[in-house]
Amino acid sequence: MSPAEFETLVAEAVDGLPERIRREFENLAFCVENKARRAKAREVGVRVGGALLGLYEGVPLLERGAGYGPFPPDKITIFQAPIEEEAGGNPARIRELVAEVVWHEVGHHLGFDDRELRRIEKKRAARRLRGGR
Repeated sequence: MSPAEFETLVAEAVDGLPERIRREFENLAFCVENKARRAKAREVGVRVGGALLGLYEGVPLLERGAGYGPFPPDKITIFQAPIEEEAGGNPARIRELVAEVVWHEVGHHLGFDDRELRRIEKKRAARRLRGGR
C-alpha cells in the first residue's frame, strides 16, 4: 500500500471517531511513519521481536492542570509497516487494524492507560460481535 493510501486510512479512522471525542483534538497532531526507530520502541517498552503499531506522545487530557499550555501539540504516530505486516497485507484487515490503533492511541490522549484500554477494547469487540458499533 502506498504511503498516501495509508494516510487516507488513518484520516478516515480519525474522521470515523465520535464527534464528542474529536472535540478533544484541539492541540493534537496525527502523523504517519513507516516504522518506529528501535530506540523509541525500546523506550516505550516494546520487546525485541515486538512491533510498535502506534504511539501517543504528550500530556493526557486528564493530567492537565488549569495552568497547562501553551505547548506544542501532542502527537499520535501510526506506523505503516508493522500494521501491514500484522495484517498479512490484507487491505481489509489493514483498514480494521488502523482504526483499532487510532482508537487505542486516542484513548491514551484522553487519559486511559493500557490496562484500561484493553478492558474497553474487549467490550468494544464484544459489541461488534453482537452487531453493534
